[in-house]
Amino acid sequence: MEALKLQTVADLIASPEERVELIDGEIVRRPMARIDHGMAQANVSDELAPLKRRDGPGGWWIATEVSVAYDAHQCPSHDLAGWRKDRLPKRPSGIMELIPDWVCEIVSPGRERKDTLTLLLLLQGHRVPCYWLLWPEDRTLIAYALEDGQYGICASEREPVRVRVPPFEEVELDLGYILGQPDED
Repeated sequence: MEALKLQTVADLIASPEERVELIDGEIVRRPMARIDHGMAQANVSDELAPLKRRDGPGGWWIATEVSVAYDAHQCPSHDLAGWRKDRLPKRPSGIMELIPDWVCEIVSPGRERKDTLTLLLLLQGHRVPCYWLLWPEDRTLIAYALEDGQYGICASEREPVRVRVPPFEEVELDLGYILGQPDED
């Protein structure tokens, strides 16, 4: 029996496939994005826009669909990720190798295990300070903050509420807007 060969970031880069990521040494396809997913992703970015501007409370690089190489066999593509500009003063490009300060995943039906367990453990192990999970269908946000090397829930909200959630306490987020107002249905 042949041993399983773990794929690497180099294999991911060389892959002709689109919408793939490297999880636990395996190149896997990302699911097709649903409209709820795409709208939640865009709306989070909208709500955090002041943090990206020089004249706002600022200090963040925030990107969507960004690949982060945590190690040779782990390079997920995050729905949203952010880096403090004091740690990363110049505009980043390419596949990121610097651990983010914040990651947000929009949980896709059928992919819950990846977001709620696999990525949670990966990010915790690499000491990503904040990890958010958004469920558009359930209109829920659960935010984790790293303390003593372990994630603990620092916010668990259902819309429609306005919240200040680590690491973005400088701005009040409209969770109803992020997840879609019921009257917009």
